[in-house]
Amino acid sequence: MLRNGTRRQGDGLLPEVAPWLFVTLWSTGFVGAKYGLPYAGPFTFLFVRMQLAWVLLAGLAIAGRAIWPRRPREAAHLAVAGLLLHAGYLGGVFFAIDRGMPAGLASLIVGLQPVLTAVGAHVLLRESVAGRQWLGLLLGFVGVALVVGEQVRMAEKQSIALASFVAITVALLAATSGTLYQKRFGGGADLTAAAAIQYLAAAALLAPLAVAEGVRIDWTLPFVLALAWLLLVLSLGAMLLLLALIRQRAVSRVASLLYLVPPATALEAYLLFGERLGPPALVGMVVTAIGVALVVRQPKVIAVR
Repeated sequence: MLRNGTRRQGDGLLPEVAPWLFVTLWSTGFVGAKYGLPYAGPFTFLFVRMQLAWVLLAGLAIAGRAIWPRRPREAAHLAVAGLLLHAGYLGGVFFAIDRGMPAGLASLIVGLQPVLTAVGAHVLLRESVAGRQWLGLLLGFVGVALVVGEQVRMAEKQSIALASFVAITVALLAATSGTLYQKRFGGGADLTAAAAIQYLAAAALLAPLAVAEGVRIDWTLPFVLALAWLLLVLSLGAMLLLLALIRQRAVSRVASLLYLVPPATALEAYLLFGERLGPPALVGMVVTAIGVALVVRQPKVIAVR
């Protein structure tokens, strides 16, 4: 701000632009997974990503003199949240896409996470949920039922394995549980230090799963590019952007825009992979977006991933 009280050009730009950038980057995670999965098993792909992510974030935390957990119990809580949010959530998403689920459908189903988080926060954390938000919950489930119902009918034609629906359900529940757990037990560590611990815990769980699938990696250029994108843009870039938004007190804008992730992913998947959704699924996507939008209008009941 200038001394006369006028705003300099560019002041306040981050809170206006960064939330949209964050949501755009977040939506590309599903597309990046689909690009890389033909060249590596889902758990192997994630293990490599988590291993590199925690090393880089730990280096950033040390360089920035970040505050680390002061007690083992705080670190343990962060590790549990990391297992749910990164191993459980991402593991389910990657496995589902690897088994043939379209990226747009996967994004839509796990996009219900803010809705379930609102329910969990109301039941477990005694946070209030407005009548408008209960309407949003109902619309969200109706929308997903329309989409999933159509996809189940077309599953045999599209070669979508039943295991992919089980995996994406696990991902949704893990993301919701991890968000609530972190909200309840999150410590006072800096975000970079906390994320490093969470990624390390996820890598430890994913290691035996990667071994079980044979640690298969075909180091092609598409795989390297997909890995680099998910590591640098998602695990590091989007996370550091979120840190900047927290410092600018603009997190509520991110929460209010999260419902745009599934439509954005569906558009990206259509343009890049030719994935198509039928009329019932498109209607369901719109209904779900409206439902989630009604829920996330009050950011205090939503925890951003």
